[in-house]
Amino acid sequence: MHGLGNDFVVLDARACPLPMMTADIARALGDRRTGIGFDQLILLEPSEVHDFRVRFFNSDGSEVGACGNGSRAVALLHGAPAVVDTGGGPIALEPTAGGARVDMGAPRFDWDAIPLAYPMDTHIMPVGWETLEGPMAVNVGNPHAIFFVEDADAVELDRLGPIIEHDPLFPERVNVNVAHIAGPDHLKLRVWERGAGLTRACGTGACATAVAAIRRGLVKSPVRVTLPGGDLTIAWEPGGTIVMTGPATTSFTGTFDWDDYAGGAGA
Repeated sequence: MHGLGNDFVVLDARACPLPMMTADIARALGDRRTGIGFDQLILLEPSEVHDFRVRFFNSDGSEVGACGNGSRAVALLHGAPAVVDTGGGPIALEPTAGGARVDMGAPRFDWDAIPLAYPMDTHIMPVGWETLEGPMAVNVGNPHAIFFVEDADAVELDRLGPIIEHDPLFPERVNVNVAHIAGPDHLKLRVWERGAGLTRACGTGACATAVAAIRRGLVKSPVRVTLPGGDLTIAWEPGGTIVMTGPATTSFTGTFDWDDYAGGAGA
């Protein structure tokens, strides 16, 4: 499945349990040459609290708490409104014509909720990396640093993204967002996603960036966020939850032999 070109392998283990997912297996499945290939792997499991549980793994094998585009794919696959457990907390999903609407919960701004290595103001952080300075930090199920620039396309995000992602300031690494204001309710955004690299779209990045821009008074809600893969609509009012609306698509279905990947090397 994919959302705006951000692509996923979805494994449904709600009714039929699968062997234990490990970082090695996720990484082997994610290899685009010797595996299936994806930006994120999505694993659906039973939940004792809500409708079901959703787990997200990056292509490097790391597990993360949230994935906005992936959540829309899950809503489309499930085919009905649901409340699901994620590592970032419960979220509400609802399929729509051609996609889904997802309530991503409330953003968090405290330094230890991002988390950062030490206390600082997260509204305008007193840090910088070359031309990227003064980001806002927001946690929307996973950590994001948002930089507002004159031209998002001009930033060497493929070079600066991994430097910022792995900076010791971010003990759990960080997603790096660069955006510019394209109108009173319109942002243009590029994202370096931790564990996946440059991506055509990042739903949590769009959420975090829209929240940051609204909080700084740069745009008004709802916000159209244009990513390389297309547009998302993000609605948020201070004190409330983030609602993301956008497309999702099933690309193909298939099968594979689990034992081919159990050693982590791929088929």
